[in-house]
Amino acid sequence: MRILFLGDVVGRSGRTVVIEKLPKLIERYKLDFVIVNGENSAGGFGITEAIYLDLIDAGADVVTTGNHAFDQKEALVFITRHDRMLRPLNMPLGTPGKGVGLFKARNGAEVLVMNPIGQVFMGEYDGPFVQVERELAACPLKHGADAIVIDFHAEATSEKQALGHLVDGRVTLVVGTHTHTPTSDDRILPKGTAYMSDAGMSGDYNSVLGMDVAEPISRFLTRIPRGRFEPAIGEATLCGIAVETDDSTGLARHAGALRLGGSLSQVEPSFWVTPPASRS
Repeated sequence: MRILFLGDVVGRSGRTVVIEKLPKLIERYKLDFVIVNGENSAGGFGITEAIYLDLIDAGADVVTTGNHAFDQKEALVFITRHDRMLRPLNMPLGTPGKGVGLFKARNGAEVLVMNPIGQVFMGEYDGPFVQVERELAACPLKHGADAIVIDFHAEATSEKQALGHLVDGRVTLVVGTHTHTPTSDDRILPKGTAYMSDAGMSGDYNSVLGMDVAEPISRFLTRIPRGRFEPAIGEATLCGIAVETDDSTGLARHAGALRLGGSLSQVEPSFWVTPPASRS
């Protein structure tokens, strides 16, 4: 099975690159399942229902979020109408929506997607490791799901790596989001789980984390807010990680970064350069 995960979509530039490129990627690479983190897609803060639907129409099978999940207040309502949008798994009891779901891939496989949020430098959340273990016990790889993907929305690389090693051999992919900068540690862990500390953002990298540079620089110089953070509007880079699974185990056979468009160096997974002749 071929899985694509795209990192935090930031503003109009990020939405544009995903909506334009994703349908072609699905067709070119015969993708079975696509996950997009959309938590910064509405002006850099949160997501609206219209944007969620645009991402789904472009080919996303699931839209994950993070600490900005409910910055757009309408999300508190519309998330209850859409099973394919996730908010952080370990938010307090009673938070609208859900943080985990079992979804059908294009090839008929069942994919479990979890969206935990970290605790280090992230605020007050329940322990993500305990919540992840609970969900894995309820739906183990190859017994409840054909593949399992964890979008770990966290600040600290140490926390992300620790979770990766905790679940190594029990999930297909652990990928970090939130820091908006792609890491070069995409790899397969010793027991077969694909891992990347941060998928990076899908947005304009001539920016400060996707935002126009003027206001962040001003705040660093003066410590005084002088206006709103506004998303940068230049050409965006689509960033993420691609995984090809071993269907007999649900673990990763290949994993590699994807970067297309914009100002970053261009990378396509070598194992996807030539689409397969046929699909089982």
